Amino acid sequence: MRAYKVFPALALLMLFNMVIAKPLPEDPLERRCWLQYTAERTSLSLFAESTPVTFSNLVDGFQVRTPFWIEFGIRGMGVIPAGQKREKSGHHHLLIDTPLPPSVADPIPFSDKYRHFGKGQTATLLDLPPGPHTLRLLFADYDHRPYYVFSRQITVNVIANRTQSAPPRIDPERFSETCPKWYQDQVSTPPSESKLVYVKNIRDGESVDSPFVIKLGVIGLGVAPEKTSIPDTGYFVLNIRKNRSAPTRMRLSDGQTEAILDLSPGEYQLEVLFLASDGQLLLKNQLTLTVATQVHLPRK
Repeated sequence: MRAYKVFPALALLMLFNMVIAKPLPEDPLERRCWLQYTAERTSLSLFAESTPVTFSNLVDGFQVRTPFWIEFGIRGMGVIPAGQKREKSGHHHLLIDTPLPPSVADPIPFSDKYRHFGKGQTATLLDLPPGPHTLRLLFADYDHRPYYVFSRQITVNVIANRTQSAPPRIDPERFSETCPKWYQDQVSTPPSESKLVYVKNIRDGESVDSPFVIKLGVIGLGVAPEKTSIPDTGYFVLNIRKNRSAPTRMRLSDGQTEAILDLSPGEYQLEVLFLASDGQLLLKNQLTLTVATQVHLPRK
């Protein structure tokens, strides 16, 4: 995926009820634990993977309480609902305790083991019985035929029911052992909002090194490219402002859900907009982040 250049916004959008992104934990131990994983969530090393499809919040070996939240990532291609034919675009499928389908020519089956997200969703809530389960994401075209662009298979272990168990706590005497358990529960906890646009991998007030990966998600609506006129869908726009300067804008108008930002050191205010195909503002979120250092990558 290429790093996007951002251009000055021509005008500010109308005032809209602003949602502030989830903040860093107030508890010192929890904040220390969360920040321990910042590089893992945002580093460009994520893009060394050969596959462009990833789980945005889960890693192989995670322990989770059910029901749990799963976020889908795709780079180099755009998201669009099923039934809409468009080059380099498609929708996600979740394979549960089952191998990849044997044929690329046949549509992906509809069953509990092959979950379809044909409305352009970027995440889902999953409820599984206790024990280990394999998960894999598979990206497919308008007719549910796989591109054979898929994630690595991961295994998660369901250890408890979320409604019947307390969340893990960090023990200062056993930080290295209990921090991962707390973190895994945090990133797999279902959101409470029914409609929300948000940054998946960075919290309000977090510090990152540049360039970095930004992953975007939406709840209650689907993703589709600009000017497709598909009901209940939209696309992402980022307004980026440094130290109260004039904002610059990045439009992910082809249905992209991930991008690379290459920003100089400083404090930034980031607005995440979700726009309908006609440009109408549907959802809005904001966060503040600090770029601590910038690494100048060699030109290819």
